[in-house]
Amino acid sequence: MSTINNKQLGNKGEELATDLLVSKGYKILERNFFCGKNEIDIIALSPCKAYIVFVEVKTRNTDYFNHPYEAVNANKQISIIKVANSYIRRNNIDLEARFDIISIVANESEYSLEHIIRAFEPVLSYQSNWHR
Repeated sequence: MSTINNKQLGNKGEELATDLLVSKGYKILERNFFCGKNEIDIIALSPCKAYIVFVEVKTRNTDYFNHPYEAVNANKQISIIKVANSYIRRNNIDLEARFDIISIVANESEYSLEHIIRAFEPVLSYQSNWHR
């Protein structure tokens, strides 16, 4: 693989993640949705149309020690939950929210994707204000 920078790698990962979700029957509603400085990579409607799914995409080269999904720590989760809450309110969404991670490892010209469904749940302090 030719040398690409982190932004290019992240963009490629988001494209692959979007393609994976579409192939599984998800409807992509938004990509790179911002609220202030915080962002959600992909917002989608589940194939059964029962969930609005907020997807964090993490892409890494094989020379990283940890799995990409391990970068979605508690602080990142809180950030995602806040943006999701904003999106739900702005768009008057009346579906159960789900938080997934698509973890991607780049190796040469090949990419290994792992879709982690329900990767994390909203913490109680944010759940109490979920639909206000």
